[in-house]
Amino acid sequence: MQFLLTAVNAKYIHSNPAIYSLRAYAGEEFRPFVGLAEYTINQRMEEILADLYQRKPDVIGFSCYIWNISLIRELLKEIPKVLPGTDLWLGGPEVSFEAEKLLKEFPELRGIMVGEGEETFKELLAFYVNRESRHLMGEAMPELKKIPGLVLQSGATPARELTDMDKLPFLYLSGECTGSSGGDLSAPGELAEFENRIIYYETSRGCPFRCGYCLSSIDKKVRFRSLETVKRELQFFLDQKVPQVKLIDRTFNCSHDHAMEIWRYIRDHDNGVTNFHFEIAGDIMSQEQIRLLQSMRPGLVQLEIGVQTTNGAVLKEIDRAKMYRTERDGALDETQELPASVQRIKEVVQALHESRNIHIHLDLIAGLPLEDYGSFRNSFNQVYAMKPHQLQLGFLKVLKGTAIWERAGSYGIAYQEKPPYEVLYTRWISYEELLKLKQVEEMVELYYNSGQFTRTLSLLEEEFPSPFALFQALAEFYERKGYFVRTPARSRRYQVLLEFAKETNDAQEELWRELLTFDFYLREKAKSRPSFGRDLSLYREEIWEIYQREEKEPRLLKDYSHFHARQTMNMTHMDIFFYPVWESGKATVKQRRIEPGFVLFDYGTRDPLSGNAAVYVVQGKDAEEPV
Repeated sequence: MQFLLTAVNAKYIHSNPAIYSLRAYAGEEFRPFVGLAEYTINQRMEEILADLYQRKPDVIGFSCYIWNISLIRELLKEIPKVLPGTDLWLGGPEVSFEAEKLLKEFPELRGIMVGEGEETFKELLAFYVNRESRHLMGEAMPELKKIPGLVLQSGATPARELTDMDKLPFLYLSGECTGSSGGDLSAPGELAEFENRIIYYETSRGCPFRCGYCLSSIDKKVRFRSLETVKRELQFFLDQKVPQVKLIDRTFNCSHDHAMEIWRYIRDHDNGVTNFHFEIAGDIMSQEQIRLLQSMRPGLVQLEIGVQTTNGAVLKEIDRAKMYRTERDGALDETQELPASVQRIKEVVQALHESRNIHIHLDLIAGLPLEDYGSFRNSFNQVYAMKPHQLQLGFLKVLKGTAIWERAGSYGIAYQEKPPYEVLYTRWISYEELLKLKQVEEMVELYYNSGQFTRTLSLLEEEFPSPFALFQALAEFYERKGYFVRTPARSRRYQVLLEFAKETNDAQEELWRELLTFDFYLREKAKSRPSFGRDLSLYREEIWEIYQREEKEPRLLKDYSHFHARQTMNMTHMDIFFYPVWESGKATVKQRRIEPGFVLFDYGTRDPLSGNAAVYVVQGKDAEEPV
């Protein structure tokens, strides 16, 4: 008997921790009866169907989310035709609401697991294993309706109690290990299954906040894994030198002491390799937490903070305002230019920027109640001014069971009938305006979040009244040129941005070219020279002299002391600039041409946050300085 737990992920690099957790919780007794299958939404339905057929499981359980439910629906129509004797089960957030409706639509379904699934799955698996053995022995069958947490064709069983987090096994342990408090954490476990994929980990479940658009607001009780257990499991990742661990706690720092203990542990046990990603509420960060984060190795931690909007009225409407308090007096101060929550996030981000060691990702949501196009534009500009390393523009998803889903009619929200149930328009923002924001989102993703155009964008910002106006103009340029249809390749985007910059201010073409050349070589050692780059043939002798001088007496490239000058030249890059484009400040825009300066790009040393090469400026024959 095989119960095949099946996941359809958004990308190959993603994994589905739910099915691994279910298998681990089932224990060693039932492990031989559990199979795992992971696919992606980019695979054809026919390809997945064929693979499932070849496996010929007795039972298939699908893990359902907004990104995969459409493909799973297709599979549900076809699987009974090729595997008529296979029972089908669903579970996950996308099927936990309106389960009865889904069972009527697909009468072939045996049932749906709702809520947290570990204990429910273990009992369901035991049902199938025991059914098989009892059938062979001629004994009476056990009953599904006695298993809590199921919705069957005949009706729902009693609700399942929430899981004790410390009863959950560590899903990355090897097959010989059982329980979170047992097993050999030095064993390689199942990490071979996660090679080149993101490692997910949770230290808590639930969320104390009630954001109107979020499914986590429904689970009102926050439960934590014991710190002793968490530390042992984090040490496993550190010992294995996993590149990145992404914590999926909904609000990691909702408990001050819990967050402090874990952050202190990873700082004190840093292996110099592993990066940890946390989703936090920036406005509830304490000064103590900030100081601890500031003490960490650059690149050890990255933070994702949901701002969503800077409009105070919108924050109140979506039930976020009441979760925020200023640190000063614990009360909302409506006299501030920004809502107290956003002002606090701004202060936290500024403090973390000062230490230059934390990668910061800020989120906005378009299509929220009460927010029109102008309000979103203001939110964008205010969050952009915080200078996050990444700024994500998301669009409201009207998820079943959330407060916004219940109030959609009163808000005049129209949204897609099929997943991901994305907003089409509201009483405050039109479909046409949201389409414009979609284009702005793509420009932000390509030109800001990529981190490839930092110097050029810094100058372009001064040509427009606001950052939003810049990206809106760039989107209009893309639309006019047809680039949204024929999306330029990564290397071609530099040339496209030059076209846009020249159209914006043709008088500064030489400076645009230099900025783009600098940005181009800041990220990578290119095999071919970009068309907008200056001809270096006139400066070959001077460049060669600098490399020879470095070979004889290394001052800038000491890590290359055992290489010959020609070898070092092949591993690095040197260029010449007539403007101080290496300066990060906006003063560059107003500066005139200077005495030519050679800039050396060292790809062996990179910024752990941006990935940019180390840069050294060589002016004249003697003056050399790092940037």
